[in-house]
Amino acid sequence: MYLTDSRATPTTAGPGTRPGRPVRAAVPATVLVLGTVSLITDVSSEMVTAVLPLYLVAELGLSPLGFGLLDGVYNGVSALVRLVGGRVSDRGGGRGHKGVAVVGYGLSALCKPLLLLVHTLPLIGAVLAADRTGKGLRTAPRDAMISLASEPAVRGRAFGVHRAMDTAGALLGPLVAFLVLRAAAGGYDAVFTVSGCVAALGVAVLLLFVPGRIRSPAPGAAEAAEAAAGLPSPAHGSRPSRASGSHPSRGPASAPPLRPLLRLPALRRLTCCAVLLGLTTVSDSFLYLTLQRRLGLSEAWFPLLPLGTAAAFLLLAVPLGAVADRWGRRRLFLLGHLALLAAYGLLLAPLPASPAPTCLVLLLHGGFYASTDGVLAAATADAVPDTLRGSGLAVVQTGQAAARFGCSLAFGAAWTAWGDRWALALAAAGLALAAALSARLLRPTPAAGALPPRTDAPTPSEPAT
Repeated sequence: MYLTDSRATPTTAGPGTRPGRPVRAAVPATVLVLGTVSLITDVSSEMVTAVLPLYLVAELGLSPLGFGLLDGVYNGVSALVRLVGGRVSDRGGGRGHKGVAVVGYGLSALCKPLLLLVHTLPLIGAVLAADRTGKGLRTAPRDAMISLASEPAVRGRAFGVHRAMDTAGALLGPLVAFLVLRAAAGGYDAVFTVSGCVAALGVAVLLLFVPGRIRSPAPGAAEAAEAAAGLPSPAHGSRPSRASGSHPSRGPASAPPLRPLLRLPALRRLTCCAVLLGLTTVSDSFLYLTLQRRLGLSEAWFPLLPLGTAAAFLLLAVPLGAVADRWGRRRLFLLGHLALLAAYGLLLAPLPASPAPTCLVLLLHGGFYASTDGVLAAATADAVPDTLRGSGLAVVQTGQAAARFGCSLAFGAAWTAWGDRWALALAAAGLALAAALSARLLRPTPAAGALPPRTDAPTPSEPAT
């Protein structure tokens, strides 16, 4: 018997509940366990990420060009396989999400000790590509499990809790690597060994404590979304029956064709907005380099800049997730990009070299992630039926990741040609235009044949998101 059950936290109205007011449901235990898995895995991953540049350049003598190629592999491969992970997990029915997630987490765990054995650019590149393949495979199924385990009215808060736990691991990873380097005689080998053991622990928690099948607590909304997408009804045998609380068939389910997914207007609009905004979202590394140059920060403080963003993300993820549930997820998603635009504006302004502007930029940067990362996943889950949940999340995430990768290439070229100030000014102008277009795309459309009314609205008068 698993320790978690996604059906343990139903949202029911008591006799004293005011009409139209949502009941505050607890975050399901499944979400907390998945957050624990992500926390442990991020400790492992960030241990390696913290020491990898220095290990490759100083220890192995890799050229900057070689490191640039590896960095591209490390950040680009996961975007290419997210669709595969989402689609394969949907084909497995209710049990497919956990199975694909286990494969993804397990593949990344195996790659950590392999870094002890490889010392050439092609082999290191292959190991890093396999590690990122594992990340790409597990992302959509994991988010699908979070969305299926959560009540629609608290999905934003559920994703916020998960992302906060994930970010806590990102904060702890570099600290653990620092302590291991100081305490162990093996240096980098000790870091890779400890990282592999920590990653294996994360896989064990996933295997032991996450249920094999997670059923949505709001099947009615899912079936309505399926009807809007033109998917076959359960009467035709395409989906297991949920009547009378009976368990779905234990045989392997086949996910419906992917084409009906693309007929969902809400998903198309979300994907277009994610791509538009991603094309003007400067990568973290470039933003930190720009911050360091524009504000004249000492190079000794540069490694602490990512920790500032992560700390802000950690503090804001849960409260902003709850705000998204009450105020509108797509609206907060857009406002998060306005926070990023404000950070761009601060970097372009003539600010004094003092801690205050630096802290404000990092706060806005962390707030941007807290307002967009889990919130976009929650908004996508609202627009996609259960049987295509992993595929729908993967479509949006892949589009966003590919767009951000393209932005990094364009920003680097613009920086080389015209300098960091002009490159950032172009990115800011593009982000303002993309936000305006996205606001227009995400406006409520009450036309007939649209998706069913959103289930996360606290009051009937709240605009749809």
